[in-house]
Amino acid sequence: MASRKLPSQSGATRRVFHQAGLGALAALWLGTWRQAHALTLADLSNADASAGVKAALEKGALAAVGLLGRPDGFLNHPQARIPLPGFLDDAAKLMRTFGQGQRVDELVTRMNRAAEAAVPMGQAVLVNAVKQMTVGDAKRILTGGDTSVTDFFASRTREPLGQRFLPIVTQATEKVALAQAYNEFAGRAARYGLVKGEDANLQQYVTGKTLDGLYLVIGEEEKKIRQDPVGAGSQILQKVFGAIR
Repeated sequence: MASRKLPSQSGATRRVFHQAGLGALAALWLGTWRQAHALTLADLSNADASAGVKAALEKGALAAVGLLGRPDGFLNHPQARIPLPGFLDDAAKLMRTFGQGQRVDELVTRMNRAAEAAVPMGQAVLVNAVKQMTVGDAKRILTGGDTSVTDFFASRTREPLGQRFLPIVTQATEKVALAQAYNEFAGRAARYGLVKGEDANLQQYVTGKTLDGLYLVIGEEEKKIRQDPVGAGSQILQKVFGAIR
């Protein structure tokens, strides 16, 4: 019976090394291709960076206005909900023990309803601030920390939005007896340092908290885009925010 010729060990070894070499070459090529096609922040043009940040901020601003500027938008939001000012909050605990909880709840509801009514009036101001953004603003926001968006909007819009919001807040709260009583007492107490200056007037306090809540939610919307650029549904957002992941 003729013996079957077995392949030499050296031939089998050559095939193993050949296959391994092909695999390594393919991996090297794939890595090189990915490196060549992966965008970094330095690769982005100023136009793309600016367009991406503007799209993100406008998207975030409109989403925040839509979320907060509706019934229960503030009242049921765990972070944006406006509480009573510190001194009044302490007094409210005592009032509840004397059966005055309904008056306290009415004021809290009115405060948050005032914020919900005011926020939509600020949409045009927010969008205009985005349109006037410079390339430098865009780069700072892209490379900034968690407060970069809040810092941008606060520096550009806090004063004009406060002017728009205050009359709306005042109209919504001025007829509440507890609000009037608070203002009378807090105004006197502030002169002796017993109440913080920003808390001495309930309408100004609510206006400030409305702005804080609005900027907070805009920042939260931007975080969603940073974490999932693909899910943002826009090619420019995917391109720009994908480059900084």
